[in-house]
Amino acid sequence: MREFATRFLKDTSGATSIEYAMIAAGIGVVIAAVVSKLGSQVKTPFTTLQNKIN
Repeated sequence: MREFATRFLKDTSGATSIEYAMIAAGIGVVIAAVVSKLGSQVKTPFTTLQNKIN
């Protein structure tokens, strides 16, 4: 059991995947914020155009 624990603590192969997951999550948050901000700005012209057509 002690040998397993020692190998487990020294193993760093999973660290890279965790780092990539954290980077991907950060990028996802940024994309969501940008889309949310731009979504409200784009909605107004389309609503105005729709009202003029109707």
